[in-house]
Amino acid sequence: MMKPTMLLVDDEPMIQLLLQQIFQTDYDVHVFSNGQEALEWMYQGVIPDLAIIDIQMPEMDGYQLMEHMKSSGFFKEVPVFVLSGEETSSDRIKSLEMGAIDYLVKPFNPTELLLRANRILKSVS
Repeated sequence: MMKPTMLLVDDEPMIQLLLQQIFQTDYDVHVFSNGQEALEWMYQGVIPDLAIIDIQMPEMDGYQLMEHMKSSGFFKEVPVFVLSGEETSSDRIKSLEMGAIDYLVKPFNPTELLLRANRILKSVS
């Protein structure tokens, strides 16, 4: 059975490493440092099963990436999970209004993140 494809977008190397360790057993993980790199990868014909994205990133932030994904015929159905250092309710509200399916604040519990991600994937498949 093929593993679901997961897109991870975060500019912090330690977070990238941690996320890879959390998800590599159950998912085909692809990690990028900003929204621009992630979009270029998707435009090569890859539609991820789940995207976990940070908000604060260089070049193209998480909001811009979500905007591109949600306005695209190809990527608008991809569930987006926001993992952010931003704790304000306005960031959570903006993310959810833009179509994010969940929002978790850093630092996070790896088990909680994995459970939430698996739950999202089950609900959309």
